[in-house]
Amino acid sequence: MLPDTPEVEAVKQANQRFYDAFGALDVAALDDICLDSEQALCIHPGWQPLVGWEIIRESWRRIFDNTTLMHFNIRYINVVVEGDCGWVTCVEGITSVLQGRADNFGVLATNIFVRTPQGWKMIAHHASPGM
Repeated sequence: MLPDTPEVEAVKQANQRFYDAFGALDVAALDDICLDSEQALCIHPGWQPLVGWEIIRESWRRIFDNTTLMHFNIRYINVVVEGDCGWVTCVEGITSVLQGRADNFGVLATNIFVRTPQGWKMIAHHASPGM
């Protein structure tokens, strides 16, 4: 296996910041990691695609308002960087308490990041029921 490049490591760190914010149920932290763009895309498992950061942000707020616990075990991480775009594919092992009900499940996720003057920002999150 080849060693990680500085770019791959930076995208891995941005990806971890996303999961840290998600696990903390912290919309303000998502504001720091996600690109505020009309091109932003989010597909929550079982949902229709959401386009534009304002709509996406509101979806996260609603999810977080109804969740008391979200813990991630991220595995099978693959990171690719090509120019100013980087993407992470992984499996999210999730333990959650949503509306008083505990659940454990796995989700296949692809997170796409773009390089900005402020560092790597997530422009797309696609999560599908899976593992």
